[in-house]
Amino acid sequence: MQENQQVGDRPITVASGLGMLLFGLALVLVSPVMMIIGLKGGTGPVSLFWLVPVVAGIILMCGLFIVQPNQAVALTLFGDYRGTVGTPGLRWVNPFFAKHRVSLRVRNFETGTLKVNDADGSPIEIGAIVVWQVTDTAEALFNVEDYKGYVSIQAESALRLIATSYPYDDHGGGILSLRGHGEEVSDHLQRAIQERLARAGIKVVEARISHLAYAPEIASAMLQRQQASAIVAARSKIVEGAVGMVEMALDQLAARSVVHLDDERKAHMVSNLLVVLCGDRATQPVVNAGSLY
Repeated sequence: MQENQQVGDRPITVASGLGMLLFGLALVLVSPVMMIIGLKGGTGPVSLFWLVPVVAGIILMCGLFIVQPNQAVALTLFGDYRGTVGTPGLRWVNPFFAKHRVSLRVRNFETGTLKVNDADGSPIEIGAIVVWQVTDTAEALFNVEDYKGYVSIQAESALRLIATSYPYDDHGGGILSLRGHGEEVSDHLQRAIQERLARAGIKVVEARISHLAYAPEIASAMLQRQQASAIVAARSKIVEGAVGMVEMALDQLAARSVVHLDDERKAHMVSNLLVVLCGDRATQPVVNAGSLY
């Protein structure tokens, strides 16, 4: 079994096409003169001699081709790769050369919305946008069957790998997650796609997550979980602030000798202040007209 041969880009210098275009046109235009000469000769073979410059001119002009800016043309002769022309303009090569055009412009590719499981096993929906361009014409044409389809499949494969490597959310654990660390995840995705596309002569300019969500079947439950986590975090902040305010109140009362409180009265005051500061709704004050005891 023959091994797959890796083909690399090989620049080639070809002739400018302007001179050959003028020469070919001259051959075609001189044919009426040759036809008149043949007709005056009167002989059959001589009368067909005017076809020779026409045929020669047409064959020569078949070697003309135009290279656009940010475009390359790979040349092959009977299946043998001869080189790549990247200089824009009108060019001319052997008419028997086959010409394969490849755009070197930057392109966008958006993956479909993929449904995969994250690192925690939760089903999620994820999609990405990949910005890429061809940097090696020969590798893109001859190392893979269809480099555009190759980009599509390999990008989706890398995206699945990245999605299963991170949890959707860190849940306060301080670990890398898809939702909370977009830059790091995008960089990892770009590297993963580049590793797969290197053999095809393609450079990944940028890769970004364009869609990220929980799968519909668990979206409601995960929303409740996120809401509960937010409530717990908010409550923790409120309690932390309330304790600080109570401590400050007791310290200032003691420092200014406003009132002297024993431990039981302090406990009662702390309880009342925490109820006021941590409650969900406004408290109703109760005026104590007598003694605490």
